[in-house]
Amino acid sequence: MKLPLTAALVAGLAMGGLAFAQDKAKTEKKKSDGAKSVTVKLSQQNNSKESGSAKLTPEGDKTKVEMSIKGAPKGVSQPAHIHEGSCAKLDPKPKYALQNVVDGKSTTEVPVSISELQKGNLAINVHKSADDIKTYVACGDIKGGGGAKKSAAKKADK
Repeated sequence: MKLPLTAALVAGLAMGGLAFAQDKAKTEKKKSDGAKSVTVKLSQQNNSKESGSAKLTPEGDKTKVEMSIKGAPKGVSQPAHIHEGSCAKLDPKPKYALQNVVDGKSTTEVPVSISELQKGNLAINVHKSADDIKTYVACGDIKGGGGAKKSAAKKADK
């Protein structure tokens, strides 16, 4: 009598574990919708000596943008945005605001999916400071995986 009861108990636990694993897989798929994280290279502009990367991570219908900038000035709050256009020809009006870069770091959740960001002609741009918003210090094109092309970076440095 003990053997059938034990077998039934083990089978029940196994089925419960399988159901839990399937639910977890569905949740993870829903969270990312098959999209993968993308790293956008941020190249220096205007001889700023500031460069780095922005990691875009899918979070359902939103995207987490984590920026890491080397050469950023200590204690200076640098505005950052996602703009339409490319680093070579940027629309000055921001499409999505990002948290200011402070001590080279910034993390923001934008209200659009990573696939939408990659479809559009968009770029991530960092400004020198709130007082000097017109001076761009780093930029990366999202669509192509990032980085101002050499010709675009040279144009921006002039």
